[in-house]
Amino acid sequence: MLKRAYTFILFLSTAGISFGAAYKIPEQSQRSMGTAAAYFAGADYADANYYNPSNMVFLENRTYIEFGSRYINLPPVKFEGKASDPVTNSFQIADAKTEEENFIIPYFHIVFKGNENVRWGLSFVTPAGLSKRWSAVKQRSTAEEFTLKVFELNSSLALKISEKFSIAGGIRGIYASGKIKYRFEPAYKVNMDGDSGYRFGYNISATLKPSKNFTISTAYRSKVNIKIEGDASGYLYDPLNSTTYPIAVGGHVIVPIPAEWRLGTAYRWKSTVFEITYEKTFWSSYKILDIQFNNSTIDSQLGKPKDKYWHDSETVRFGIRHIFNNRFTGMFGIAYDETPIPQKTVGFELPDSNAWLFSLGGIYNVSEKFEIGLSYLYVTKIERNVNTPPNENGIDGKFSDLSAHLVNISLGYKF
Repeated sequence: MLKRAYTFILFLSTAGISFGAAYKIPEQSQRSMGTAAAYFAGADYADANYYNPSNMVFLENRTYIEFGSRYINLPPVKFEGKASDPVTNSFQIADAKTEEENFIIPYFHIVFKGNENVRWGLSFVTPAGLSKRWSAVKQRSTAEEFTLKVFELNSSLALKISEKFSIAGGIRGIYASGKIKYRFEPAYKVNMDGDSGYRFGYNISATLKPSKNFTISTAYRSKVNIKIEGDASGYLYDPLNSTTYPIAVGGHVIVPIPAEWRLGTAYRWKSTVFEITYEKTFWSSYKILDIQFNNSTIDSQLGKPKDKYWHDSETVRFGIRHIFNNRFTGMFGIAYDETPIPQKTVGFELPDSNAWLFSLGGIYNVSEKFEIGLSYLYVTKIERNVNTPPNENGIDGKFSDLSAHLVNISLGYKF
């Protein structure tokens, strides 16, 4: 019983960590939020440093700054069906909903004044994150709480090769923290908490302007492996000898932030900019997750690697920005986003599916130098049926009402 319970804890741990790795947040600025993150080839403000740094040398030679904050609302996710009992491995009715959650997340972007051929920028963003909480008995046995926060400090340098072509490159510094809770009294209770040091990657981009109003851009962000170190606490009950074993051990796990490639075009027609962006995220590099514990006895029970074998995901985005007058610019966006997670690894910690995104926004110029912005993004995910054996995720049912609401407020200044 003790060995089986330890093996079950390994399953829970790997499932929870994978949830955090899969959850991307591409909207990291006002213009990006307002266009469903289609904003890329036409990037023309402080956020160009993050989205398309090769565009920085085509900006007017000023310092551009944007400070903003996103409000994220995650409505309850609904599950109807059966789930495996963690002790008996038998399916039982497990209809339930997640807890509603709300977050406020800040960011900033700066492109510094330089010269006509060289520009430098700096951004602070949160490119990934998650939170999922269940209070129902069956769901909290695997996912009472799963929270992950990922922070990135991005610095890029752009060079103008000619009046029509530029390149850029930069360094990504990424830090992450996470928390996992699950329990099924009196069999077990586990709390895991940890964080990482800074890990580094790179980004490169290039922009070609065949004409004044037409832009083609491509960009690549490297894979970054995050090593999260922390502690696990709780207890595990063995009914064979009526003994409760305390859990108090340190350990680590390496979680990949996958590489990403973008290709996009922007076309300006009179007062309107149209953008189409194709995005590919290389989740197929995420094949195995291996938690390693500092205690050799526990590691022999919990340290079995778990297969993931996710697939690369693709996203297509379309956005419009229209200048109504000298004061106001309106924005609209739509996108279709593919999940990388196959059915066999969908669980209560990450009830993910393919999604549609819709956005609206506006930027008001208070003066020639100062602007304020407001945008809204709605994410709706397609209902997903899941049927996995009891000895794997152990779910037979349907996830529905998968959605999210995001509101972005920003202040911009150029001088």
